[in-house]
Amino acid sequence: MSAAVHQLLLSIEDELKALEWWQCEPPAVSALQSTQPFCLDTLSLPQWLQFVLLPRLHQMLQAGQPLPNRIAVYPMATECFKGVDENPARLLEVIAQLDEALTGQPVEREA
Repeated sequence: MSAAVHQLLLSIEDELKALEWWQCEPPAVSALQSTQPFCLDTLSLPQWLQFVLLPRLHQMLQAGQPLPNRIAVYPMATECFKGVDENPARLLEVIAQLDEALTGQPVEREA
Protein backbone atom coordinates (compact mmCIF):
# COMPACT_ATOMS: atom_id res chain seq x y z
CA MET A 1 0.00 0.00 0.00
CA SER A 2 2.82 2.43 0.76
CA ALA A 3 3.99 2.43 -2.88
CA ALA A 4 0.45 3.22 -4.04
CA VAL A 5 0.08 6.02 -1.48
CA HIS A 6 3.47 7.43 -2.45
CA GLN A 7 2.38 7.53 -6.10
CA LEU A 8 -0.89 9.25 -5.17
CA LEU A 9 1.03 11.90 -3.22
CA LEU A 10 3.20 12.56 -6.26
CA SER A 11 0.08 12.78 -8.42
CA ILE A 12 -1.47 15.34 -6.06
CA GLU A 13 1.72 17.39 -6.32
CA ASP A 14 1.64 17.12 -10.12
CA GLU A 15 -2.00 18.24 -10.24
CA LEU A 16 -1.37 21.19 -7.93
CA LYS A 17 1.42 22.27 -10.27
CA ALA A 18 -0.71 21.73 -13.38
CA LEU A 19 -3.40 23.97 -11.87
CA GLU A 20 -0.69 26.50 -10.96
CA TRP A 21 -1.67 26.20 -7.28
CA TRP A 22 1.82 25.05 -6.23
CA GLN A 23 3.71 27.72 -4.30
CA CYS A 24 7.46 28.22 -4.22
CA GLU A 25 7.38 30.10 -0.93
CA PRO A 26 5.97 28.42 2.18
CA PRO A 27 3.43 30.26 4.31
CA ALA A 28 4.45 31.79 7.63
CA VAL A 29 5.25 29.29 10.37
CA SER A 30 2.32 30.64 12.38
CA ALA A 31 -0.06 29.71 9.54
CA LEU A 32 1.12 26.11 9.74
CA GLN A 33 0.45 25.96 13.48
CA SER A 34 -3.31 26.35 13.16
CA THR A 35 -5.41 24.03 15.29
CA GLN A 36 -8.37 24.18 12.90
CA PRO A 37 -9.06 21.20 10.60
CA PHE A 38 -7.28 21.71 7.27
CA CYS A 39 -5.82 24.94 8.76
CA LEU A 40 -8.98 26.59 7.43
CA ASP A 41 -8.32 29.79 9.30
CA THR A 42 -4.81 30.31 7.93
CA LEU A 43 -4.34 28.37 4.65
CA SER A 44 -6.17 27.66 1.43
CA LEU A 45 -6.81 23.97 0.79
CA PRO A 46 -4.10 23.79 -1.91
CA GLN A 47 -1.65 25.29 0.62
CA TRP A 48 -2.74 22.76 3.25
CA LEU A 49 -2.24 19.92 0.77
CA GLN A 50 1.22 21.18 -0.21
CA PHE A 51 2.59 22.26 3.14
CA VAL A 52 0.81 20.00 5.64
CA LEU A 53 -0.69 16.82 4.21
CA LEU A 54 1.90 15.89 1.58
CA PRO A 55 4.96 16.43 3.82
CA ARG A 56 3.31 14.67 6.76
CA LEU A 57 2.36 11.59 4.74
CA HIS A 58 5.76 11.48 2.99
CA GLN A 59 7.43 11.64 6.40
CA MET A 60 5.24 8.84 7.76
CA LEU A 61 6.02 6.68 4.73
CA GLN A 62 9.76 7.27 5.04
CA ALA A 63 9.72 6.50 8.76
CA GLY A 64 7.65 3.35 8.25
CA GLN A 65 4.92 4.72 10.52
CA PRO A 66 1.34 3.58 10.19
CA LEU A 67 -0.66 5.83 7.89
CA PRO A 68 -3.95 7.38 9.00
CA ASN A 69 -6.96 5.20 8.29
CA ARG A 70 -9.57 7.81 9.11
CA ILE A 71 -9.26 10.58 6.58
CA ALA A 72 -11.77 12.49 4.47
CA VAL A 73 -10.05 15.10 2.34
CA TYR A 74 -12.26 14.57 -0.72
CA PRO A 75 -15.48 16.07 0.76
CA MET A 76 -13.56 19.15 1.90
CA ALA A 77 -11.84 19.48 -1.47
CA THR A 78 -15.09 19.29 -3.43
CA GLU A 79 -16.52 22.06 -1.28
CA CYS A 80 -13.41 24.26 -1.42
CA PHE A 81 -12.98 23.94 -5.18
CA LYS A 82 -16.56 24.86 -6.11
CA GLY A 83 -16.59 27.92 -8.30
CA VAL A 84 -12.86 28.07 -9.02
CA ASP A 85 -11.89 29.13 -12.53
CA GLU A 86 -9.55 26.18 -13.03
CA ASN A 87 -10.81 22.63 -13.59
CA PRO A 88 -9.78 20.60 -10.53
CA ALA A 89 -11.48 17.35 -11.67
CA ARG A 90 -8.23 15.37 -11.93
CA LEU A 91 -6.99 16.67 -8.57
CA LEU A 92 -10.31 15.74 -6.96
CA GLU A 93 -10.09 12.24 -8.42
CA VAL A 94 -6.58 11.70 -7.05
CA ILE A 95 -7.67 13.01 -3.63
CA ALA A 96 -10.60 10.56 -3.70
CA GLN A 97 -8.19 7.75 -4.53
CA LEU A 98 -5.96 8.76 -1.62
CA ASP A 99 -8.92 8.74 0.78
CA GLU A 100 -9.86 5.28 -0.51
CA ALA A 101 -6.31 3.93 -0.24
CA LEU A 102 -5.98 5.10 3.35
CA THR A 103 -9.44 4.18 4.63
CA GLY A 104 -10.09 1.07 2.56
CA GLN A 105 -13.56 2.45 1.87
CA PRO A 106 -15.05 3.75 -1.39
CA VAL A 107 -15.56 7.49 -1.65
CA GLU A 108 -18.87 8.74 -2.96
CA ARG A 109 -17.91 11.09 -5.75
CA GLU A 110 -19.97 14.12 -6.71
CA ALA A 111 -21.58 14.00 -10.11
